[in-house]
Amino acid sequence: MDAKVPHLVQYLLRLGDNALVLSQRLSELCGKGPALEEDMALTNVALDLLGQARLWFTYAGELEGRGRDEDALAYLRDAHEFHNVLLVEQPNGNYAHTLVRQFYFDTWHYFLVGALVQSSDPRIAEIAEKSLKEITYHLRRSGDLVVRLGDGTALSHEYTQAAADELWMYTGEMFNYDAVDEQMVAAGIAPPAAGLREQWLAHVGAIFAEATLAMPSPDAWMQKGGKTGRHSEHLGYLLAEMQFLQRAYPGAAW
Repeated sequence: MDAKVPHLVQYLLRLGDNALVLSQRLSELCGKGPALEEDMALTNVALDLLGQARLWFTYAGELEGRGRDEDALAYLRDAHEFHNVLLVEQPNGNYAHTLVRQFYFDTWHYFLVGALVQSSDPRIAEIAEKSLKEITYHLRRSGDLVVRLGDGTALSHEYTQAAADELWMYTGEMFNYDAVDEQMVAAGIAPPAAGLREQWLAHVGAIFAEATLAMPSPDAWMQKGGKTGRHSEHLGYLLAEMQFLQRAYPGAAW
C-alpha cells in the first residue's frame, strides 16, 4: 500500500464529513424556512452536500479496503471518528446564524474545491469538478443573503453581526493544517493553507463591506479539534438523530 493512503483516506473523510454534517444541519430546517422559496433552497443545498459526501465516502471506502461503503461511513461511526470542522456542527440558531455559518463554509468550500480540480489525484479532481458548479451556486446564494440581511433593517443587521462575531472563532480550523493536510499538499493533492486563507479573507471582507458588517479580527483566537475527532457536544446529538434508524435496525432496507 502507498504510504500516503491512510492520510489520504482521512483527508477524504474530512471532506465527506464536512458535507454530511452540514447537510444534516440544514435538513433539520426542512419545512421551517421563512418562505417557501427559501425552504426549498436550503433543502436543495442540503441535498447537494449529501451527494458530495457520498462521492467522498465511496472513494475513501475503496481506498481503505475494510469493506465500509458510504452508508457504513455515514451511519456506523461514533462522534470521535468524525473529522469535520467544528463550524459545520454548530446548531442552526436563528436565520442569520444559519446563513452566516453557511457563508463562512461556502467561501472556504468554493476556494478549496476549486483548487482540488487541479489535484494530482485524478479521482479527487473528478469529484471536485463535478461538485464545483453546485458549490459556486451555494456561495453566490449565501453571500447575497448575507448582504441583504446585513444591509437590511436595523434588526437584521444586529442579528447578522452577532452571528458573524459568534461564529468567527470556528473559521480558523479550516486553515489549521496538520500532518494529514501537509502530506496532501506535498503530494500535490490539496492546496496550501496560506493561499486559501488569503482568498477566504478577501471574499468575506468584500461581502461584509457590502453588507455594512464589521469583520472580526483575522488574528482572533480560534477553536480547533474537530478535524482530529474532538468535537463540541452538538455533534453527538446530531449523530444520534441521523444514525438512529441504521443503529436500531441494522441493514434495514426499503
